[in-house]
Amino acid sequence: MQIGAAIMLTSARIGSLSHARGLILAGAAAGIAAAFNTPLAGIVFAIEEMARNFQTRTNGLVLSTVVIAGVAALAISGSYTYFGEAGLEPHFPRDWLLVGLIGVAGGAFGAAFSRTVLFLTRRVRQWKSASDRRKLLIVAGGAGLAVAALGLFSGGTVFGTSYEEARLAVQGEALPPTFFVTKLLATMASTVSGIPGGIFAPSLSIGAGLGNQMGVMLGGSLGLAAVLGMASYFAGVVQSPMTAFVIVMEMTATQEHALPIMAAALVGFGVSRILSPEPLYHGLARLWVADALKHRRRSQRG
Repeated sequence: MQIGAAIMLTSARIGSLSHARGLILAGAAAGIAAAFNTPLAGIVFAIEEMARNFQTRTNGLVLSTVVIAGVAALAISGSYTYFGEAGLEPHFPRDWLLVGLIGVAGGAFGAAFSRTVLFLTRRVRQWKSASDRRKLLIVAGGAGLAVAALGLFSGGTVFGTSYEEARLAVQGEALPPTFFVTKLLATMASTVSGIPGGIFAPSLSIGAGLGNQMGVMLGGSLGLAAVLGMASYFAGVVQSPMTAFVIVMEMTATQEHALPIMAAALVGFGVSRILSPEPLYHGLARLWVADALKHRRRSQRG
């Protein structure tokens, strides 16, 4: 997302193009479409974000950029499913209990992650502005040490995006009971450090771990539980429910189970909206813009 947005912003500056904000969104959405081979999710993400902040006249520009990115990705890497085909054996209506419980849990944990990251990030930035900047080394060092310790404790499963663990969960394999918690804490430490290792893909892995663990405790299809956890937790973090269930379906080839995945995403979004009204990406963006404006004022005064 960040690389795609940066490429489009640079292109806009070089070409002296208008609608720079729309181009940033187009690049982010195109990055999603290309990185995960999920062109529909990229388009839906752009639509959801445009509905919040962008003018409708940028629709054509954004959607055409996403389509081009999707075609380019298909030409280079071919057609594939990011997590493979999910090993789902749902038994409805019994498994609707999983939909409700995992939806609530995913939304609650997603909201807790967002609120904690925003709170800690604000505190770190206030500390930086009010005191010696060298103290930031303490924050970065502490966050790095936390990620390293969690990685050693988990046997290395929380490093990177934890793609392999998420894939196993989607395939119906039981994960270690500590994976969900350690991955959530490692992602939080990485984000607060100021040099995040990503939020998008790790959130899917955290959700898969949450759903997998709840599936083990409650019974039912572990593959279904993991997919529901991915949709609900991701919707809880980014508060974009349509993007959540579309990207999960595209990444796991579970279009025939659209209704329960959609329901889990909507429940997760609703719970998260109640507990954390400010979406994570928008909260972080506001902090960055505020810092940029302060730096500009100081430069003008100097």
